[in-house]
Amino acid sequence: MLENFEAVLSDECRLVKDRPIVVGVSGGPDSLCLMEALRQAGYQLIVAHFNHQLRPDAARDALAVGKTATRLMLGSVIDGMDVRAYAEEEKLSIEEAARNLRYRFLFNLARERNAQAVAVGHTADDQVETVLMHFLRGSGLAGLKGMTHRTIIETFDSEIPIVRPLLNYWREETVVFCSANGMRPQYDASNDSLNFQRNRIRHLLLPTLESYNPKFREAVQRMSQSLKTDHDFLNETLQFAWEHCLLEMGEREIIFDLERLAHGSLGLQRNLLKRAMLHLRPGIDVSFAILQRGVDLIHNQAASTRVNLKGGLYMFLEMQRVYICTPEAKLAFNLWPQILADTPYQVNLPGQLELAAGWKFNAERWHLPALAQEQAQENKDQFQVWLDAEKLSEPLMLRTRRAGDQFEPLGMDGHAQKLSDFMVNEKIPQRARAHWPLLTAGDTIVWVPGYRPAHFCRLTEATNQIFYFSISKPPEKLE
Repeated sequence: MLENFEAVLSDECRLVKDRPIVVGVSGGPDSLCLMEALRQAGYQLIVAHFNHQLRPDAARDALAVGKTATRLMLGSVIDGMDVRAYAEEEKLSIEEAARNLRYRFLFNLARERNAQAVAVGHTADDQVETVLMHFLRGSGLAGLKGMTHRTIIETFDSEIPIVRPLLNYWREETVVFCSANGMRPQYDASNDSLNFQRNRIRHLLLPTLESYNPKFREAVQRMSQSLKTDHDFLNETLQFAWEHCLLEMGEREIIFDLERLAHGSLGLQRNLLKRAMLHLRPGIDVSFAILQRGVDLIHNQAASTRVNLKGGLYMFLEMQRVYICTPEAKLAFNLWPQILADTPYQVNLPGQLELAAGWKFNAERWHLPALAQEQAQENKDQFQVWLDAEKLSEPLMLRTRRAGDQFEPLGMDGHAQKLSDFMVNEKIPQRARAHWPLLTAGDTIVWVPGYRPAHFCRLTEATNQIFYFSISKPPEKLE
């Protein structure tokens, strides 16, 4: 009676017959139809019923499911919990609390029994209602395509899928199937309650919409199927962009290349940010407004050093990188030179100093002014500098910033500014400023490595004695 059902099981749900399936059975026509259709198709089943304890007759449904499973010689597991109490404790809606507890039970059972999947009885009617719920929330393509036959829900299990074999069949078909196969569904009075949004959509909104288009449900189902193929295409494109833009991915942080991300379309940027957030916080509800906040930071980099997203996640830009992190993220400091010692280093010429994370500071004397002038004019490496030695007083030190530090950057014709302002203007990473190495002559800052030397000690035509300083990165590890 369910046309092409076995093809759906093998092709869409990708089920095999040599491993068990946990099938969620509430006792209604949809889940009973699914259980019996799977049994007739020759699949190994574990019948699972979760009692939400929301109705006085809920125990009756649990007993009926157990008896039906026994009559069909199927193993069953019955469990339950006070959903209302859980919802109040966790500050969730009844619907959300019921879903969380039910799915937790189903997937725990699937892991215990080494099941290949959790099967649920969602029908085409459920699909239409789900799409409308997402539409009312202002969902994007992922929501409007509705449910799929086979899905991984990371929140509950990263490997065991949930399958929906009845997604192409209408509720009326499951009622007919149950009648033809001697199944006696239980009637759940809560399905008539208008306290739940899905029921209001089912009993109030859908009949109104069908007054405009009698085949409205079929139209929504066709739309969801069409959008599914569009979503599949988007995911393929998204995967390519993800690999192109991603620099690092951990359990607590995602790092993108800023330039590559910024060159993508706005839609691609939003989807990449959403994917990153879902990786760090599986199941989180990511709204358009949250994604737009992140996109705005990418395109207006001076607007803020950090934006809060949702669920404790935050995002910031740093040295042509986009960071999306959890509060627990411990970000590395090895992207730049750092001084972690409490006391300054004395600089000897020639000499070398070991900095944190494998970085090295080098100091040399040069005796060829013309060559130094040529090298300085062509220099594109901001981690090396040639300075007029006669302008530098003793001692030469390498230290971190101090309160009240002033700096006379090259190009400002001897005008001083606060070092803190210079660091902000040059976009030195905020978390790196406290330990950034500074070369000083006496108490005067003469070079901020990676950025600029001081104006007064630059090379001129009159320069005869030259000091050369450089900072080198640690060698990259070979894979």
